[in-house]
Amino acid sequence: MALTADLTRTALRLTSRIAPSVAVSAALPSFRRPHTCARPRPDEEALMRAARRETVSVAGRDVVVFRWGNGERPVLFLHGWMFRTSRFVPLIRALTERGYSPVGFDAPGHGESSDGETTIVQYGDMARRLAPDDGHYEAVVGHSLGGLAAFWALHEEVTATRLITLAPIPDFTYLVDSFCAGAGLTGRAKDVLRTHVEEDIFAGVPNVWERFSATYQPARLTLPILLVHDEDDDVIPVAHARRIADTYGSQADLLITRGLGHRRILADPQVIEGVVDFVSATDPVR
Repeated sequence: MALTADLTRTALRLTSRIAPSVAVSAALPSFRRPHTCARPRPDEEALMRAARRETVSVAGRDVVVFRWGNGERPVLFLHGWMFRTSRFVPLIRALTERGYSPVGFDAPGHGESSDGETTIVQYGDMARRLAPDDGHYEAVVGHSLGGLAAFWALHEEVTATRLITLAPIPDFTYLVDSFCAGAGLTGRAKDVLRTHVEEDIFAGVPNVWERFSATYQPARLTLPILLVHDEDDDVIPVAHARRIADTYGSQADLLITRGLGHRRILADPQVIEGVVDFVSATDPVR
């Protein structure tokens, strides 16, 4: 598999120089939908079976929704690219035990949902659809792409008392640049992909590169924010979390971990404790 990936990158790199549009067309399927997805783990199965499930349609795709608790104090979970809601099980369990009502969904092409393309706009649509009657969540929790989607959703009519992002993608420019680097798209091909993003994937959405950013119009987000990032994250450098934290100043707390990377951060006991403490900071004293 590694050799195949290397050969593909080499071919795309060469094609980028000669026929950038051809190279982008070849790479687009991997950009628009996950080529693989995390499988459920044995330690996740019990809590996932206990969830109340429903299926909703988003952009013509069936999306599976999971709910826990009695509906009071809802907390929305937004998973990352090639991840699934079940990866949040340790945190879902901890918050359920504290009386919160977690809700999450597997985006198209992920987990238990049907195959299909996933966009950050769909994340925002789902966040609005799953909100309680008053439209307000106690907290929104996002990982990786889900972290960026959380910022987007909170700019698009979703409200919450607190925001938690774990290893968030900082903006859509970073996402495109990282994809191009990994796929072997260079030079003019990157410009072709950016044009495709603007005119095809997000047709009708103005200012894509500015709006799909964790630091877009920060004055509009007045809620407390917790950013959790690992120094050894091999997908998204921790410097991006520091930049986001600097943008929001005193309203943002930054928790830096070590040795967890991009994935294990979701299940680390100290991270779970820190997130639960942050979410429940306004709970009445018992």
